[in-house]
Amino acid sequence: MASEAPPFWWERPDWRAYALWPFSALYGLVASRLMLSARRERFDLPVLCVGNFTVGGSGKTPVAIALAREARRMGLRPGFLSRGHGGNFGQPHIVDAHHDSAKHVGDEPLLLAEHAPVAVTPSRAAGAKLLLEQGCDFLIMDDGFQSAHIHFDYALLVVDARYGIGNGHVIPGGPLRAPLVQQMRFADAVLKMGEGTAADGIVRKASRAGKAVFEAVARPRDAEAFAGGRFLAFAGIGHPEKFFDTVARAGGTVVRKRSFGDHHVYEKDELDDLVAMAKAEGLELVTTAKDAARLRHDAPQGFLDRLRVLEIDAAFDLKHAPARIIGDTVDAWRRRQPKT
Repeated sequence: MASEAPPFWWERPDWRAYALWPFSALYGLVASRLMLSARRERFDLPVLCVGNFTVGGSGKTPVAIALAREARRMGLRPGFLSRGHGGNFGQPHIVDAHHDSAKHVGDEPLLLAEHAPVAVTPSRAAGAKLLLEQGCDFLIMDDGFQSAHIHFDYALLVVDARYGIGNGHVIPGGPLRAPLVQQMRFADAVLKMGEGTAADGIVRKASRAGKAVFEAVARPRDAEAFAGGRFLAFAGIGHPEKFFDTVARAGGTVVRKRSFGDHHVYEKDELDDLVAMAKAEGLELVTTAKDAARLRHDAPQGFLDRLRVLEIDAAFDLKHAPARIIGDTVDAWRRRQPKT
């Protein structure tokens, strides 16, 4: 979404942001009222929301996966709730990572499903019920912070260290999904993801508001396998430049870059062009795990055999941070249990 958004969203506010301010104010008013007055359905299990302040990629998916791994280590049975961007299931559906395609369930749910059951549905309440039936005893909401459909016990908002909250304006004048003050009110913690200083202002505001603050970076998995390689790197994610930099940090040389919109559905001629360009210059093709998930069932025969996939993990600065987040979520759930 971020790469499909106007570039001025991620720059200092200019005349375009101010010209759209009346519309942003109206959007922000509606979003604020929804967050303040919505009837959030409660479920008898801990619910952790991993969200962000803005549209676009902030690194939520690897964070959600890291938290699911920690929940399992703590003896819990986590499950993910997701809308499934681009999916077309009208009823709650448990994702099958091996047989479902991204066009049916979305790309991020396919990645999440490799680590825990994922319910894809427009109704998060219906998805929560389905995960309960699957035996899950700890729910992780992948996004859904602003929708206010179900009650969450802990909200962790991820902010990208390189892009922060952009120009600080609400949609359509900027990338914020609701006024920052209202969002901060419902947050329990802020996670600064990646390297950079654009999120430092949000971190300071969160600290002054008494919110917990964590930091993490995207660490390439099996980096040594990419060291010394020469690549044509392509990505259809929120901020493709972050991926290109990750390839370089893994030791690879990005000779050519191709950027596509977030959740981009690749056409055969686009993939043929990538293959031809890589062949002509003696390069290897490399992309993200999210892009590979979209290509898994729809790419032309032989394309996946040529493709290298650089996967990443969220590495927290404090090793105990995931356990603390899970523990605080469980404690909050226990506090809302009826007194006996």
